[in-house]
Amino acid sequence: MPDLKKRGPLFIIAGPCVIESQDHALMVAEMIQEALGSLGMSFTFKSSFDKANRTSVSSFRGIGMEHGLEALMHVKEQLGIRVLTDVHETGQVADVANVVDVLQIPAFLCRQTDLLVEAGKTGLAVNIKKGQFMSPADMRFSVEKVKSTGNQDVYLTERGSTFGYGNLVVDMRSISIMKQIGVPVIFDATHSVQLPGAAGGSSGGAREFVEPLAYAAVAAGCDGLFFEVHDDPDNAPCDGPNMITPDTFRRIVSNCFRINEAICQ
Repeated sequence: MPDLKKRGPLFIIAGPCVIESQDHALMVAEMIQEALGSLGMSFTFKSSFDKANRTSVSSFRGIGMEHGLEALMHVKEQLGIRVLTDVHETGQVADVANVVDVLQIPAFLCRQTDLLVEAGKTGLAVNIKKGQFMSPADMRFSVEKVKSTGNQDVYLTERGSTFGYGNLVVDMRSISIMKQIGVPVIFDATHSVQLPGAAGGSSGGAREFVEPLAYAAVAAGCDGLFFEVHDDPDNAPCDGPNMITPDTFRRIVSNCFRINEAICQ
């Protein structure tokens, strides 16, 4: 966990929205690792084995827990990097914890007491996505649920707030507010530009805003950045409109690195 009293290097969580196959997960992870190059940023690969909160029942959800965990283990072993995935039910936590380094609580489930407590009991790092419906100050209660197990390795991720139907906005004040809770705060630059349910049975997105929001979040003091990255976002089966390419990721992260360095001086 970063020293919250001293601004340090940014850490990165990145990967495709959903695991499409073992080979695809490894390919994108390699692209991200190469893009980060010598920037000295800690990298955790993220991808979901199941997207259980899709708009439509017919939406692509992933390849399932068994094959998804096999893919994550393959990435972890081949590249020697940390891996992260979502858990949606308490019954998934133990099996997922045997593979991943970080458990993620989806935004829609950030108040689910049993899920938060079960994740905390594993002793792994727990990244809680702030619900689109939650005030940043109230996320302290979600943190307390995890910490009630004795697990102090908790992170909060800002991903925008509901602003009418089919739209999200980001209040950069939330980064400062959640840092006062005493845990590292991550900014999810790609989900923050999502347009929930705005594509007729699926979510749309405005990826042109990923870059300026990422820069603003670094300037506002976030400890880490979260990006969904895909080699072909326009043809991705899930969250394509808000995902970015590896080349775009490289440019944004390089600039974020320089912004953070300037602030640290």
